[in-house]
Amino acid sequence: MKHSNRIAVIICVVAVALTLNITAFAQETVNTVTEEQSATAIINKADPALLDAALATERAPEAFRVKLETTQGDVVILVNRSWAPNGADRFYNLVKIGYYDDVAFYRVIRGFMAQCGFNGDPAVSSVWSNARISDDPVTQVNTRGMVTFAQPSSPNARTTQFFVNFGDNTYLKEHGAFAPFGKIISGMEVMNSIYAGYGEGAPNGRGPSQSRIAREGNTYLRKNFPKLDYITKATIVETK
Repeated sequence: MKHSNRIAVIICVVAVALTLNITAFAQETVNTVTEEQSATAIINKADPALLDAALATERAPEAFRVKLETTQGDVVILVNRSWAPNGADRFYNLVKIGYYDDVAFYRVIRGFMAQCGFNGDPAVSSVWSNARISDDPVTQVNTRGMVTFAQPSSPNARTTQFFVNFGDNTYLKEHGAFAPFGKIISGMEVMNSIYAGYGEGAPNGRGPSQSRIAREGNTYLRKNFPKLDYITKATIVETK
């Protein structure tokens, strides 16, 4: 009789264990599905223009403000379309579709400038690396606080890279069509706090390699350059 009772207890314990395992498995499955659904929801909310530059070609307002929420604080840029129409239009569209959300300041050189512009997703950067805009006449000078698109060595090749001037960089007019399209009107002290410890990018310095950022995105940056600061979100906050 006692033997039978022991068997009954063992069977009961096994049954409870199986029930707990099944419950845990079911909960894990629910959690996995929930995570997948969340990821899908994020993807579905992304603007389709991120993967199709032809969908983001609106004319910008004559003046508008953009707030950059960064890992060091908020920065506000006043964009004046008359300064550089093509640059202003491109910046307006990129901000509007969320291109600059979670984008790193990967090249920061004290006394010179802070540069960003690679999307964290290499697939998005790849699309926009070929979406070039025509040069603008240079109507303003690159002084402290001015915001300008990076100018490749070839003409009419600007895409998504922009920089904030830390000092008097008026000499840039001798090196290409570096046409400022906006100016920081709030938060320059935030820009002064952006991490600059890595300095110039590879191969001339110990900072990030632009080619690797393009290929690997934020995965490469976060693994190898953990101290970089980011634009967490960019929004248009006022237009005229």
